[in-house]
Amino acid sequence: MRRFTLRTGIRWKITLAIAAVGALVTIALSLVVHSAARVSMLESARDVQLERVQFISRNAEAGRKPPMGAKLNDPELPVELRQKAQSGRRGTYVQERPHGLPEVWAAVPLGNGMVLSLHTPFRESTTLLNDLDRALVIGGLSAVIAGSALGVLIGGQISRRLRKAAAASQRVAHGDPDVRVRDAVGGVVRDETDDLARAVDAMADALQQRLEAERRVTADIAHELRTPVTGLLTAAELLPPGRPTELVRDRAQALRALVEDVLEVARLDSASERAELQDVALGEFVSRRVKALMPEATVRIVADEVVSTDPRRLERILGNLLANAARYGQPPIQVDVEGRVVRVRDHGPGFPEALLREGPSRFRTGSTDRAGVGHGLGLTIAEGQARVLGARLTFRNVAAPGVLDRSMTAAGTPAGGAAGAVAVLWLPEHAPTATGSFPVLKLPPD
Repeated sequence: MRRFTLRTGIRWKITLAIAAVGALVTIALSLVVHSAARVSMLESARDVQLERVQFISRNAEAGRKPPMGAKLNDPELPVELRQKAQSGRRGTYVQERPHGLPEVWAAVPLGNGMVLSLHTPFRESTTLLNDLDRALVIGGLSAVIAGSALGVLIGGQISRRLRKAAAASQRVAHGDPDVRVRDAVGGVVRDETDDLARAVDAMADALQQRLEAERRVTADIAHELRTPVTGLLTAAELLPPGRPTELVRDRAQALRALVEDVLEVARLDSASERAELQDVALGEFVSRRVKALMPEATVRIVADEVVSTDPRRLERILGNLLANAARYGQPPIQVDVEGRVVRVRDHGPGFPEALLREGPSRFRTGSTDRAGVGHGLGLTIAEGQARVLGARLTFRNVAAPGVLDRSMTAAGTPAGGAAGAVAVLWLPEHAPTATGSFPVLKLPPD
C-alpha cells in the first residue's frame, strides 16, 4: 500500500508556525486581560455599592424611608451576606446568574437589628468588558495576520535561498564543475544555508578531485597497456594456424578494443575534445554509413537537412548505436532521419531500467551474461561524442503493440512490456565553436 505524503514548502511551514504561536499567545493574553479586567471592575462595583448602602443606612437610622432598590430584611438576600450582616459586619457579594447579568449586593446592619441591602445588575461594566473583548479579538487577529505576513517574507527568503542551492546542486550532479553553490545562493545574510552551500561545494570539490585522479589513473593504465597489447597481437599473428590461435587473436583483439575505448572515454571525460565541423547532408550521410556498417538495417529519410557537424564523431555515434541494437536488441533495426534528428530503433526487449533512469554507465551492459561480448562502453562513448558535438542523446522504450496498459514505470518503461528500444540523437541547430561553446546569436532589429 502506497504511503500518502504531503509536500509543503518551508515558507508555509514557517508561516503556519508563526500563525499558530501568535494565535496561542493572543488567546492566552486575551484570557488573562479579560479575567483581570473583570475582577477589577467587580471590585470597583462592590466598593461603589458598599458606599451607597452605607449612605442609605445613615438616612434610614435618621428615620427616612430607604430609596427604591434598597430593602430591609430582603428575603432574596444571599445567605452568606445575610449571616455576615447579622453578625454586625458590612459586606458585599456578587451573585452570578446562569442566563443573565451578575448582580452586586451590599448589606449593612442597622442599630435596630435589621439588615439594609442594595443590589444592582453588573450592566455598565459588562458592556465595557464586551468592548474590551472585541478590541482584544481585533488586536489578536491583526497580530496573527501581521505575523503570518512576516512569516511569508522570512520563509520566502529562506525558501528562495534553498531553491537556488538545490538548483546549483543539481547542476553539480549533472557534471558542471564550474558551479559553486555558495555563489548561486548569494546574499549578505550568513545562516545555515551558507553552511550547507559551503559543505556541498567542499564535497563537490573532493569528488571532482577524486574523479580526476581516477580518470588519470585509468588513462595512464590504458596508455601503458597499448604497447604490450600491440606486441601481443603481433605475436599472435606469428602463431601457427588453428583453433587456439584464433581464440588468442580474438581475445587479443577484444583487449585492444577495450584499451582504445577506455582511452577514448578518458579523453571525453577530460573535456579537451573539440569537433572538426563540416557541412554534411544528414540523410545521405546516415544512409551511406548505415549501409557500410550494417547492410541489413533499413533507413527511412523523412526530411533531409544540411547540418554542420563532425562526420567522424557522428559516424562513431551511429556505429555504437547500431552495434548496441544488434548486440542486445532484435531485428529489424530501423534508422529514421527527420531534419536534425536521428532515431535508431530495434525490436528487442528494450533498454534496462537502470539505463533509462541514470543514463549510460561504463562497464555496465544490458546483458546478465558476464561471459558475453561487450564491455558497456559503447553507449557511454556515444553520449560523450554527442556532448562534444553539442548534441543530445536520449533513450526510451516502445510499448508492445496491443498492450492495453499504457502506464509507465518510474524509469519510463511501459508497464505492459517493451517492443523495442529507441535511441534518439538530437543535433543542435548551431554547431559548437572551436572552444566547445556555442556562438552568441545577434538577432536583427525589429
